[in-house]
Amino acid sequence: MRVPVPHPRAGRFLPTFTKAAGVALTLATLTAASAALSAPAGAPVLGYGYDPDREVDVELVLAVDISQSMDRDEQEVQRAGYIAAITSPEVLDAIRYGPTGRIAISYLEWGSAGEQFIVADWSVVSDAATAAAFAAKIAEAPLRHSQRTSISAALTQAATMVSSNEYEGLRKVIDMSGDGPNNQGGKVTQFRDKVIAAGITINGLPLMMKSERDAWQTMMNLDHYYEDCVIGGPGHFSIPVRSKTQFGDAIRMKLVLEIAGLAPGRAGVMKADARKPINCSLYD
Repeated sequence: MRVPVPHPRAGRFLPTFTKAAGVALTLATLTAASAALSAPAGAPVLGYGYDPDREVDVELVLAVDISQSMDRDEQEVQRAGYIAAITSPEVLDAIRYGPTGRIAISYLEWGSAGEQFIVADWSVVSDAATAAAFAAKIAEAPLRHSQRTSISAALTQAATMVSSNEYEGLRKVIDMSGDGPNNQGGKVTQFRDKVIAAGITINGLPLMMKSERDAWQTMMNLDHYYEDCVIGGPGHFSIPVRSKTQFGDAIRMKLVLEIAGLAPGRAGVMKADARKPINCSLYD
């Protein structure tokens, strides 16, 4: 039986416990602690789901255009540019100095609505060795061609890859490169908006590498098309590539910015109200 007695210091009434009650409480506490310590390795711990092995600075999908307008020479330049960028000292430094010092990355080639090919599935890159291993998967894959250009389907596939992987990135990014507008698979802006609503940023790499002055990519302002119709989300940006020699530098800069969570200065970007907006549904 507990009898209230005055506490000598606080002037409050506190319950007193019999010695037997105190011993019972101590035994119960020790038994619970012993059970927790003796739980089998790997047993789930209720209320604590954090897994440090799943955490990365960014989940990054490299979504690469292989439509028919990309000739073999351009595809080889594109492949070589990504391989060189992923293994470059600049990109490795950007990874190393991130909060976790590691990223999850995948390489997707896309063309028509039903043609998306995962060339290099999700891998964790944290140093030169893991970067080289990932780049080797890209280098060893055969080149493919596809008839049409479905940015809509590519965005859907890339977003599915992000949502279904085993990693937890501080940021989620789709790096979309291409040399033409969406011409199959539905309205590109609808798919873009769904991806952004899922918390994924879309960055652009519009390829305007044709040598002819009247190339159709230049005539339709592909860089403006990407700005108005394709990219979006927190910190989104686009870097146009206007020559084959520029591609390597452009993709390296883009990867550094994406991994570091930065965006290029906007001073050189024309405001949307200073030019005529692109009709995003023109080719859908």
